[in-house]
Amino acid sequence: MGRLPLEPWLQPLLSPAGLALAAALLLLLLLWLRGRRTRRPGEPPLLKGWLPYFGLALKLQKDPIGFMRTLQNQHGDTFTLLLGGKYITFILDPYQYQLVMKNQKLSFRMFSKNILKKVFSIQKLMTDDDLNDELHDCYKLLQGKSLDLLMENVTQNLHQVFEPKLFKTTNWEMAYLLTFCSSVIFETTFATIYGKSAAGDRKEFITELKNDFFKFDAKFIYLLSDIPIELLGNVKSIQKKLIRHLTSENLANIQGWSEVVQMRQDILEKYYTFKDFEIGAHHLGFLWASVANTIPTMFWTIYYLLRHPEAMAVLRDEIDHLLQSTGQKQGSGFSIHITREQLDSLVYLESAILEALRLCSFSSIIRFVQEDLTLPSETGDYLIRKGDLVAIFPPLMHHDPEIFEAPELELMNIKDWKLIHTGSSLNTTSEVHHLHAN
Repeated sequence: MGRLPLEPWLQPLLSPAGLALAAALLLLLLLWLRGRRTRRPGEPPLLKGWLPYFGLALKLQKDPIGFMRTLQNQHGDTFTLLLGGKYITFILDPYQYQLVMKNQKLSFRMFSKNILKKVFSIQKLMTDDDLNDELHDCYKLLQGKSLDLLMENVTQNLHQVFEPKLFKTTNWEMAYLLTFCSSVIFETTFATIYGKSAAGDRKEFITELKNDFFKFDAKFIYLLSDIPIELLGNVKSIQKKLIRHLTSENLANIQGWSEVVQMRQDILEKYYTFKDFEIGAHHLGFLWASVANTIPTMFWTIYYLLRHPEAMAVLRDEIDHLLQSTGQKQGSGFSIHITREQLDSLVYLESAILEALRLCSFSSIIRFVQEDLTLPSETGDYLIRKGDLVAIFPPLMHHDPEIFEAPELELMNIKDWKLIHTGSSLNTTSEVHHLHAN
């Protein structure tokens, strides 16, 4: 009996198209297996939707507040959703938030380690708690006098970004507001924490880095999922390019490191060799954390202020009064200096930012379930599985009419802001235009 020759079959299977097809089929199988989960006795209501793997992610993304409120009315304050391959149990009762935050079986560190591994290719933190602890100590340099110095540097760098555009330009152009905010925040933040390149192609370097960074950030939500990075187009090559920009050798060409970056670099060189590629991955993670929420916060605050000139006028008066009281002049050639205490005194500015966050922030606080546990609730105790995620969803309170009068209004009287706010991944898809200098 003759044997079936394998070569004619293997050749097409081992081709790039054949390997891609095999990878796609394997992924579909994994997605199907991931969605086969059923609810066990004692567990919260399980809602998977009809989409394999993605589950209810698209509905949640479309209308976070409305969707969560509908689920709350149907299933109570506790339920488990399939979202992008993850099973996440949401706790919507604010009186239970502390139970989640203080439960020793729920870990933020494990959740953050998984993010660092998947998104930034940082491997060592998964097994080295000493490195994790030492890097965490660096955050003390984001407080006190170190924070004052960073603030002073931010002010100077903002001045250097804006002055040529506002006072020395003759041409203006139309641009998207989000693009404008992204550029300003990225350039200012990078110069503040990493310094400025000593090379002559400084502008080219920051432009290339910025463009690659935002391409990478646009895929961030997909990087968090279990989809292999190889199946996300050119994200892996962009990630490697960004990391290469931030390796020890390349950062050595940049002058003016902040204290926190210098301390992090010293720690990393204790655990890695100087040329280790993963050092650049750590710096990419730190850079992302420095700008990812600042950009949309600035965008939405400016967006609402531009829509309400009366609110903008109040903020201008508050800032002008501060500058006058400190003897500072405005205009070309004059530098503005604001201390942290003076910034804290700008109550209307702070309230405007908090109001923008209340309206536009849909962030959750997430913990990793390290072992099976029981969470109490008013309707009964619920069993939560090891390996799942638990999340609380504060934005639901931000739109609660019992807490905020007319919470869906995009702006209240600014005179009421400081009374309301004494006492929040934003959506950045709006295409709002704004004039700025070329």
